[in-house]
Amino acid sequence: MTGTDRAGSGGSGGPGGAGEPGGRTILLGVRHHGPGSARGVRAALDAVRPGIVLVEGPPEADALIPLAADEDMRPPVALLAHAVDEPGRSAFWPLAEFSPEWVAVRWALEHDVPARFVDLPATHTLAWQAADDHADDPADGRGPGDRPGSAAPDVRGDPLAALAAAAGHDDPERWWEDVVEHRSPGEGDALAPFTALEEAMTALRETEEGEGEGGERGAVDARDLVREAHMRLQVRAAGREFAQGVAVVCGAWHVPALRRPATVAADRALVKGLPRTKVEMTWVPWTHRRLSRAGGYGAGIESPGWYAHLFAAADRPVERWLTKVAGLLRDEDRIVSPAHVIEAARLAETLAVLRGRPLPGLGETTDAVRAVMCDGSDVPLALVHDRLVVGDVLGEVPPGAPAVPLQRDLTRIQRRLRLKPEPAQRELELDLRKETDAGRSRLLHRLRLLGVGWGEPVASRSTGTFRETWRLRWEPELSVRVAEAGVWGTTVLSAATARAETDAVTARDLAGITALAERCLLAELPDALAPVMRILADRAALDTDVGHLAQALPALVRSLRYGDVRGTDTGALAEVAAGLAERVFVGLPAACAALDADAAEEMRGHLDAVHTAVGLLGDALMPGGGDLASRWRAVLRALSARDTVPGTVRGRAVRLLLDDDELAPEEAARLMGLVLSPGTPPADAAAWIEGFVGGGSGGGMLLLHDDRLLGLVDAWLTGVPADAFTDVLPLLRRTFSAFEPGVRRGLGELVGRGPEARGSVTRAGSGIPGFAAGLDTERADAVLPVVRLLLGRDPAPDDNDLVGADT
Repeated sequence: MTGTDRAGSGGSGGPGGAGEPGGRTILLGVRHHGPGSARGVRAALDAVRPGIVLVEGPPEADALIPLAADEDMRPPVALLAHAVDEPGRSAFWPLAEFSPEWVAVRWALEHDVPARFVDLPATHTLAWQAADDHADDPADGRGPGDRPGSAAPDVRGDPLAALAAAAGHDDPERWWEDVVEHRSPGEGDALAPFTALEEAMTALRETEEGEGEGGERGAVDARDLVREAHMRLQVRAAGREFAQGVAVVCGAWHVPALRRPATVAADRALVKGLPRTKVEMTWVPWTHRRLSRAGGYGAGIESPGWYAHLFAAADRPVERWLTKVAGLLRDEDRIVSPAHVIEAARLAETLAVLRGRPLPGLGETTDAVRAVMCDGSDVPLALVHDRLVVGDVLGEVPPGAPAVPLQRDLTRIQRRLRLKPEPAQRELELDLRKETDAGRSRLLHRLRLLGVGWGEPVASRSTGTFRETWRLRWEPELSVRVAEAGVWGTTVLSAATARAETDAVTARDLAGITALAERCLLAELPDALAPVMRILADRAALDTDVGHLAQALPALVRSLRYGDVRGTDTGALAEVAAGLAERVFVGLPAACAALDADAAEEMRGHLDAVHTAVGLLGDALMPGGGDLASRWRAVLRALSARDTVPGTVRGRAVRLLLDDDELAPEEAARLMGLVLSPGTPPADAAAWIEGFVGGGSGGGMLLLHDDRLLGLVDAWLTGVPADAFTDVLPLLRRTFSAFEPGVRRGLGELVGRGPEARGSVTRAGSGIPGFAAGLDTERADAVLPVVRLLLGRDPAPDDNDLVGADT
């Protein structure tokens, strides 16, 4: 169903058509995914009762047609064809409940009439796709129904728009609703609409194409001609086989070509020698959102949810639709009463009369909803459009449908874990201490390794490592990703393991391998972790870039933490992390010498990352009997004292030591005083300050509560020469602008009081209002029982223990 096939509905019943020798051939030109066309096809088939129904679609799917009658089949669904040798090369043929092709197939199954697909085989269209860099590939974000080999809309034009313009309408969708969608199939001859629209489409096609000695040209490209030649051959063959007559359901654009006389030899010459590739086909679930033109589907419609409602509503479609809208708005806590529904229905009918329409359409109902139920606001109206006009309906495919082994294994796991694919985006909170949640986490991580992005991890509301939060949304294109991932294995576990091993070999840098090791632990892939760790150890031994090593260490440490939560053996990972840390400690002092400003800023980030990693490792790793934490503190002291190290790095080293209580506040003040002395260039001093208090590390609070450090910075800044002030101002502005607004305000108030009025909460005799001269230990001790109770450290205290907590 190509993007341009959607644009018209025409064709007629009548003798002839593709030159069949036997019974009558009925050509029913349709607009794909049009409920009016669907109702017309059903009425025409009831009236004609053909011996066979031919439908535009890939013939390889003929064996899948009986599944359309399965009780577990729920449209929207799509036929998926993918190349066996390259599963990522694929194409979709979507079908909704209101698609004329689906109605034709279901009618044939219900009346025991054979049904076949007669479009060009997918084996050729996918081969074309491989040869054409501009072929429409549903898996690359273009329209999932834009089949390769189809003419582009700018070549054919838009037949629907052309017909609407000829009728004097500037809105093709509105014109189509008036002449087709709002027409009852019981009005007159069931074949009359197809006859009239075939005539219109024939005239339009003749005008657009032009005729010459070379045959058809212009709006139809060579591949369209091949498709139509193949369809004519199939219609002739069916006519010879079924004397009761043939009904053909296809895009209206093709009807004039199928009706046009052509010789068998000429048609066979067109389809001879086409490229081929081996393909497999199956049914996959689809969604209304992916039927929407706004979703990128070239043959899409503006309002699949609205069209589904029109097709399903036997009577009073407007009133039933407004009732749905009212229910949605009430679910969102908006006040909508039955009176609102009545008034909105009356307004929609009035608007239809004023606009000269036979019945209220989507435009009239939308305007009525906005005015009556939404108080003129487009905000709730956007919700109505998203949830109802477009919708998130997800189809279902029966378990017996053909599928690659990986898809079958994934379906089995989804059922066992009660993790149903859903089209609407939702967040899933997982507690890894629970077996089911841990299994869900493993599945989602394994699928991410395979490139199946069903879930994306997001920041959890809990700070514990035993919780994960995922944002889930199933898109139909993920079925292609699953088929593509099938080359790695027949189960999710085996495929993820094989993919991880291959990715480790092809990883470009050390950080990529460590990230892969982390993902292997999260996905619980023990068979992949061993080779990944061997490659990681080999790369780490050869990599001499301290920056690369520093980038790799945090991912390893995170892996150790997650491995502990999941009960995974991380002994090998711990050894590599320890060795990596040792190499960082040895090479970091030399790597920090003679850096420019940008490199120094990058190295400061590495310093923070390594410090965090060492803190997480604690005393768990002691290579060679040494203490990693002690070794790291020695490295920081060395960095803080070296003049060749940039000020940004030296200041950060001092700050990290101070935060870990490895440096007394007096010593930190002394080092700052040395840096801010007149002998130090102002730019170097500003860089030191940036490293000490910048980077969102809580430096503002440190200055706020330690007036000695604030006084040093204040005195230095006021003493910077005027000619150097403009040089250091941008760096200082960047440093202090990162502080919280309340911190900046507090610092401004302290500086405004002057050095005589400033005090510190950490020093006796403080002049800050609200703070005592010293610490009241008796009052501080009174709250300890309550704190212990909150932390669960001690049994519940008696009433006497809690009395002092209120003082």
